[in-house]
Amino acid sequence: MRLAVFAFSRRGLETAARVRAALAGPEDDCPVYAPERLAGEGTVPIAPPLAAFVGPVFCQADALVFVGACGIAVRGIAPHVRDKTTDPAVLAVDEAARFVVPLLSGHIGGANALAVRLAEALGAAAAVTTATDVNGRFSVDAWAAENGLFIEDMKAARAVSAAILEGPVPLASDFPIAGELPPGVRPGESGDVGICISWKRRSPFGCTLRLVPGVVRLGIGCRRGTGRDAIASLVDEVLETGGIHPAAVKEVGTIDLKKDEPGLLEFCRERGWPLEWHPAEELKQAAGEFTPSAFVQSVTGVDNVCERAAVMHGGKLIVKKTARDGVTVAAAVEKYEVRFNG
Repeated sequence: MRLAVFAFSRRGLETAARVRAALAGPEDDCPVYAPERLAGEGTVPIAPPLAAFVGPVFCQADALVFVGACGIAVRGIAPHVRDKTTDPAVLAVDEAARFVVPLLSGHIGGANALAVRLAEALGAAAAVTTATDVNGRFSVDAWAAENGLFIEDMKAARAVSAAILEGPVPLASDFPIAGELPPGVRPGESGDVGICISWKRRSPFGCTLRLVPGVVRLGIGCRRGTGRDAIASLVDEVLETGGIHPAAVKEVGTIDLKKDEPGLLEFCRERGWPLEWHPAEELKQAAGEFTPSAFVQSVTGVDNVCERAAVMHGGKLIVKKTARDGVTVAAAVEKYEVRFNG
């Protein structure tokens, strides 16, 4: 985690050291910033004005902790606040380390959880003010962020959070659920507002908050020299016709003969999808029934690349081999379990 701690007095520096010790691990980058008159070994001087100095730090850090008055923190970050899905967590801690106040990105950015963790370490009180937390209700955006689920629509997330305060909100899941549902949530497939955890493009509620886990693996094969556009066109068609949400795609698999295939490499880089290569002998070990091709066998040494690559990590084939313009695509979904506690 990339942390940044700001302090503005000698006592504040003492608390900043405690903050850093509580939150920063050996692998974490955690500079401590202080006015030049206080800066010394282990601190970075703040070049005024504060807001201008904070800007680059705000853009790069996962969390900022201001040791001092909340007003100082607010003025420092105000010009840089953009969106709750991308803004870092921002906390304020008083110099005496009595209170820890999450100011920004309480849920998605993790400021609330960080405040509780820091307060426990400092022997302080965490002043969490978000409505769902205060009322002991399920914070859907915080849970989604903690579990790596894609939140499709923040407007729908706000609608769910508001509805949870009034009564239980229905939740539909295409995956098994471990443990009990959290307060404010009930099973259901219909209603005005609800949550849907799925890899599919489905909307069972009037206002559906789709939460999408990365559970789909694509298998791609292509003729030598195939361009990225041809690959992108068929992949998008497979996702559309297969009802697969693009955010559900976690990675792409192919044969190791394609390690230096420019079009495939460019396509995966643009989509931000990791590309994994498998030798023919490894692909042959994939379990299942696949669409054989004598031509593919003669060229690659294995009867099918895309379907076998899609299921290499044990997934279930949901789209069989689809071919066009020298490209083949298949898709598989991995096992997944929804966990709300433990």
